[in-house]
Amino acid sequence: MNQLLTIGMVTMESLPVLENELTFTKEVVREYDKDFAKQGAQIGTILNIRKPPKYTGRSGQGLSTEDAIETVVQLVLTTQFGVDTTFTSEDFTLNIENFADRFLKPAMARIANKIDADGLLQYLNVANAVGVPGTPPNALLTYLQAMQKLNDNAAAKTPRAIIINQAMEPPIVDALKGLFQSSERIREQYEEGYMGYAIGAAWAMDQNVAINTVGALNGATTITINAGGQSGASLVLSNAGSVTALLKKGNVFTIGSGTTGCYSVNPQEKTSTGSLQCFTVTADVTSSGGAATVPIYPAIVLSGPFQNVVAAPSAGASINVFGAAGVNSPQGLCFHKGSFTLGMADMVLPTGGVIMAERKSSDQLGLSMRYIKAYDINSDRLPGRFDVLYGWATLYGETACRVMA
Repeated sequence: MNQLLTIGMVTMESLPVLENELTFTKEVVREYDKDFAKQGAQIGTILNIRKPPKYTGRSGQGLSTEDAIETVVQLVLTTQFGVDTTFTSEDFTLNIENFADRFLKPAMARIANKIDADGLLQYLNVANAVGVPGTPPNALLTYLQAMQKLNDNAAAKTPRAIIINQAMEPPIVDALKGLFQSSERIREQYEEGYMGYAIGAAWAMDQNVAINTVGALNGATTITINAGGQSGASLVLSNAGSVTALLKKGNVFTIGSGTTGCYSVNPQEKTSTGSLQCFTVTADVTSSGGAATVPIYPAIVLSGPFQNVVAAPSAGASINVFGAAGVNSPQGLCFHKGSFTLGMADMVLPTGGVIMAERKSSDQLGLSMRYIKAYDINSDRLPGRFDVLYGWATLYGETACRVMA
């Protein structure tokens, strides 16, 4: 007897299929809000995620109270994405396995790739960086330095992950052959190019790793800090020249070296890590003269519970941009699970003009999908649509590090 597939069967099967197609997304925090289980959510819906306060502390017996400053990250559901299909009545009499292979898996692969690609753009909110743009790392040292950046920022030891692209994978797999843990993993590494688990992180290859392009800079002229004592979310630079796209969004730089260096601090003790603080450019910068203002993340904070550098940048200190002008650089990521989050919510269900409309959600997977089926009397076919509504947010950019290639 033929089995007529219901929408419930289709969407329940599609959720694990979608989960299996995700790469980067599997390694992050997943936020699913049950508040939208009845009324549904729309583009622009906001999920507020609280971050714990930080304190300076005191020494001695005297009471010194501090305000509890609780910050909030707004996770905005910005993207509705889906795949539209047309099925026949015969298609709906397939068993679920055949239906999944023929229709669900290709559709879910497209949705999963879109979610993953959008997630990997969160690199723009990560300032820490290692590697040389234009040169895929071929030694473990680069990745160990990325892990050091996480340690400098007091990231928890587990769980951590490293996501690289297809061009970064061969040199590091070759360099590490035989060093991943079990004999079974070594066999998979040899036979399939499988990465596995090493240096305290799960490794994965993702073709959706984003590309960042280094700005034009100012030729051979070194860009410098215009004046000492600057703090906040922007810096005034000197020797910027008259250059279009002097710096591009996502470019990373450090400031100075030696006694002129701007060094990061341990987030708890506020002591120097001995490493220069990395800053990322948050918007393209064009210079029309000798000076330019560059918006940065993180903002420079010189004191208090959110202090992140030893001292303000020195006047005349150099701006050390990662990479040469115009270089395209894949932005691999080394990160703690809590660095990023994907938020999803149940979508609105239409009440008219359709044969069936249903949502299926998984709190465990942090996923929600809607499927709607209608009937086209003109073609005697059953058009349908799969939809997801989601948004990405960076919770703790400091507990992640880019691995540039």
